[in-house]
Amino acid sequence: MELASLHELYVEGLRDLYSAEQQILKALPKLRAGATNPKVKDAFAKHLTQTEEHVVRLEQIFVELDMSPKGKHCKGMEGLVAEAIK
Repeated sequence: MELASLHELYVEGLRDLYSAEQQILKALPKLRAGATNPKVKDAFAKHLTQTEEHVVRLEQIFVELDMSPKGKHCKGMEGLVAEAIK
């Protein structure tokens, strides 16, 4: 995909981040449920809270840009999540 401006590159990057964070939001509860160590369970819970905050910040940025965060799928995060949930 050829991008015509730095603004398009910026938005494309933000959409990739948004997709990655959304995928993490779905995966963390599964990872937490599968963990046996209480410290690991707590770390997943803390990470989930942080990820929710990241999503809110990204959504605020898209509101300010008057654009939708949708339209991009982060394949890198898809692979990482698939490996983690195996």
